Amino acid sequence: MQVGVDLVKISRVKKFVEKFGDRALEKFLSSDEIGLANNFSTIAGFWATKEAVSKALGTGIGKKCSFFDIKIKKEEGGKPYFLLSKRLVDEFGIKGTSLSISHDGEYAVAVCTLDMATDKSLELSF
Repeated sequence: MQVGVDLVKISRVKKFVEKFGDRALEKFLSSDEIGLANNFSTIAGFWATKEAVSKALGTGIGKKCSFFDIKIKKEEGGKPYFLLSKRLVDEFGIKGTSLSISHDGEYAVAVCTLDMATDKSLELSF
């Protein structure tokens, strides 16, 4: 099991979106995700989610994992979850995922877990 976490200051995301408008959102969210992100807290939570997932993979956002390899969705009751591109699922042997997003005051935090076929956290000795 791999864990990723990211913390984002909501006001920082707000400034980014106010400065660049829809272009800012289009840099890291799909059109479906933009439709779900109805306020700055949610947008910050989505940013934190994508960063947390890339950290759990051990890649960060870059060539191996882009913002668009991660798709955030919501269940009917509003609980968030994410999907990964088939390429990432195959390359990393992803067998399961979990996500929690929370907001408090000026911050949004996301924590995710990835159940991976080759789990390096199982290496307990040298």
